[in-house]
Amino acid sequence: MTTTESRLPNPSVLVPELKDIGGALYKATGNGTIPRTTISLVQLRAGQLAGSTYLTVLHTGNLRAAGATEESITAVASWRTAPYFTAAERVALELVEAVLTPNASGERVPDELYARASEQYDDKALATLIMAIGQVCFFLPLALIGKPLPGVSPAEQWRK
Repeated sequence: MTTTESRLPNPSVLVPELKDIGGALYKATGNGTIPRTTISLVQLRAGQLAGSTYLTVLHTGNLRAAGATEESITAVASWRTAPYFTAAERVALELVEAVLTPNASGERVPDELYARASEQYDDKALATLIMAIGQVCFFLPLALIGKPLPGVSPAEQWRK
């Protein structure tokens, strides 16, 4: 295998139900309660934490398409000290980090973090944010194991 092909053939061809699942997740997270930029920020951070070039390239592109500034996109990895994020975006980024980062001293999402998230998002928006984290986590194994090609169209990113 070379760096010009993924490890897997197209998983949507192998498991056609994947298209329906992906479409349903996209529809659920696109219900209008969370800005697309926030969803993409969270998903970019998840890709960074997982070390997935494919996901970081994908969600960087999604952020650009949603109108995010280059400064905010570049600063996602250092969001805690960057001046580009709203309080709602900050708590969303903190949530995805809590979910994806082991915490040896206790639970990953403590009550205090949940309370701060609840101050920024109503119940439907918070459920949508949780689904956005789940959406990227659902596709993490495909990104890490299958290694689709970053920046390549969906039809061409998988091994033939």
